[in-house]
Amino acid sequence: MPTFLSTQSSKRTQLFLLLGGIFLTNTIVAEIIGVKIFSAESLLGIPPAQISLLKGFTLDFNLTAGAVLWPLVFVTSDVINEYFGPAGVKKISYATAGFVLYAFVFIFLITLLPPAAFWIDVNKATPTGDTFDINFAFGKIFRQGLGIIIGSLTAFLLGQLIDAYAFQYIRKITGNKKIWLRATGSTLISQLIDSFVVLIVAFYIFGNWSFAQVISVAIINYIYKFIMAILLTPLLYIAHYWIDRYLGKEELVNSQ
Repeated sequence: MPTFLSTQSSKRTQLFLLLGGIFLTNTIVAEIIGVKIFSAESLLGIPPAQISLLKGFTLDFNLTAGAVLWPLVFVTSDVINEYFGPAGVKKISYATAGFVLYAFVFIFLITLLPPAAFWIDVNKATPTGDTFDINFAFGKIFRQGLGIIIGSLTAFLLGQLIDAYAFQYIRKITGNKKIWLRATGSTLISQLIDSFVVLIVAFYIFGNWSFAQVISVAIINYIYKFIMAILLTPLLYIAHYWIDRYLGKEELVNSQ
């Protein structure tokens, strides 16, 4: 019996480490690449939507690059919540926030290092014959600023905590059935907060975007996350199936 318990404990630890690693990696990458705004219309080869909602408010399908990975972050968060409860989500969320801050601090310090002259020289030419300052570009991309760091961490922690408690609240109503409802429902609630908070703090309060630009990108980000939360629902069932086989169904933790 002690051997069985030891084996099950080891499996749960390994599972938590694996899910935590996936969660941490996707979060850090999403935070780093989030400074880029891309056009979904250009990606699809269609003209800008130019949807006029209010006076001076035009809606195009522009998203932060980080939005590509955030659905995976929240799917992983829901799987952690399913097997380890809100305590597990909070533990990995606080740890990830610390690692994100650690990454930003060292990235910022590295942008301050003096560049080697040959590195500037070999990268100064462009295909069009113009000159290019790679050190300036490196600093411009990675030195995202205090506002983005504060906005990202604030939105991330708020989103994660809201997601964790919304997930468990829906679970109390539905029991262990309807995984899709608690996972998708909690993600849609938390991402509504996350999508707006990060952009308002980072680009409106600390940045130079207009409020219309912030709201426009936030709405599109949320629509994208809304759609992806639904499309990725089968992934939850696949993960649930394999984890149940790995742990044994009796090990599913009811964290209420």
